[in-house]
Amino acid sequence: MSANNNRLSPRQKMINLMYIVFLAMVALNVSSDVLSGFKHVEDALCASNQGAQARNSKLFDEFTSAYEKNKEKAGIWYRRAQDTRQRAAEMYALIDSLKLAIVQMADGEDGNPNDISNRENLEAVNQIMLRPKYGGGVRLRRALEEYRQTLVSYVPSADGHVIANYLSTDIPEGTNPVITDWETAMFENIPVAAAVTILAKIQGDVLNAEGETISSLMQSVDRGDVRVNQLSAFVIPNSRNVMRGQRYEAQIVMAAVDTTQTPQIYIGDQLYDAEKNGFYSVVTTREGIQNISGHLEVAKPDGTSEQLPFETSYFVSEPVATVSNTMMNVMYAGIDNPVSISVPGVAASQISATMSNGTLTRSGNGWVAKPKEVDKDAVISVSANQGGRTAQVSQMAFRVRRLPDPTPYMIIKDAQGNTKHYRGGTKISKKQLLESSGIFAAIDDGLLNVEFQVKSFRIIIFDSMGNAIPEDSKSGNWSDRQKTVLNRLSTGKTFFITGVHAVGPDGIERELSGAMQVTL
Repeated sequence: MSANNNRLSPRQKMINLMYIVFLAMVALNVSSDVLSGFKHVEDALCASNQGAQARNSKLFDEFTSAYEKNKEKAGIWYRRAQDTRQRAAEMYALIDSLKLAIVQMADGEDGNPNDISNRENLEAVNQIMLRPKYGGGVRLRRALEEYRQTLVSYVPSADGHVIANYLSTDIPEGTNPVITDWETAMFENIPVAAAVTILAKIQGDVLNAEGETISSLMQSVDRGDVRVNQLSAFVIPNSRNVMRGQRYEAQIVMAAVDTTQTPQIYIGDQLYDAEKNGFYSVVTTREGIQNISGHLEVAKPDGTSEQLPFETSYFVSEPVATVSNTMMNVMYAGIDNPVSISVPGVAASQISATMSNGTLTRSGNGWVAKPKEVDKDAVISVSANQGGRTAQVSQMAFRVRRLPDPTPYMIIKDAQGNTKHYRGGTKISKKQLLESSGIFAAIDDGLLNVEFQVKSFRIIIFDSMGNAIPEDSKSGNWSDRQKTVLNRLSTGKTFFITGVHAVGPDGIERELSGAMQVTL
């Protein structure tokens, strides 16, 4: 709640004045030459970033041209390059927004990162990057880590090391050992000019990582091509892993084949049937590694023949199943958890599965698991029908956890009449407040989308004397007393919503921590 300065005691006014003097003294410790130096470095970084953006755009245009010429060959790599471009743009925009927020915190709403007035301001960086209310540093670190993890997964390990170095969020060497997180090491107690320069440098790292990734992906288009300069024999199996009772099938071919003649194929010392055109098939009867060897006999132009030996092996295993939770590593009680179940070599229609501690049902091409009890494993048992016989092939246990706490919000309408979820922290009009029906709660973090039922909540309003006035509701709707109190609030007034009790699909009632701040 804002305070009236006319009511401050002389002692409090003196304390406030001393604090302002202290901040001024801290600011004076940063020389103007140093601050000007940051500006020069930032200008150089911005120019370099513009060059990197131009290079990346040109590189991507070349990739697009190669993709248009051979979409099948370049498809997977081009789609990864597209995703890389999009993620880089999102990262760049996020950092731009942090620059703007820091400068506006220091210079006001008209603040411009390209023309900073209070370059020496120390508190603005702390407020935006380190304070939990805004959490810019944490958001930036997590975004960098996600960006790095995605790009590294797209390229070979050798290129991945370079990209990971560009996007490292390790605490720099020599940092005070008391500091345990990257954002504090980078942004604690630094002036606005330095923070903007650091963020410009991080933008350059984002662009360099983007360029390295796109370049590596372009090379991957041709990385799998086989180039030969001599005759060689190859055995190409349909699969090196075969379940007992299935067929092992392989294609035996000669590289740089002469279409005017067909080589003779010998398996061991036995001539293989020429009418099969090198297609080798055998029913597997034993588990373990099975070896095949032989040679191709090719007639040469001088009438002699040349033997090209080959050998290969394949592995015969017992039937196994793959079960993966497509939503997360654990299952949540009371909601649908998508699950993928497959058995190599077995059609989906021939697979059956059951689950303990809940239900498991088919859903399209996948399955949906709905666990019941929290902190009790749900075990999925998979069976497959092969040759008319059904046998269990795998079991996998999943930990069942209760749903995370939801976030409370109000449903309001903006000036255009669009519905929005208001979670506090910003101002809303009294009309929007009074037209809302009450408090809702949901998990909508991009991974889960789960609605909760609000059972009760409390609003706390402070009167002009600073006394807290609580009013409770026994449901998710405003109570009559709450409506009366809210109707009396004037513009600029702030109140808090706390003590929200909500029940989710798992049937567990929980009290949500924290408070929602609402300012008119």
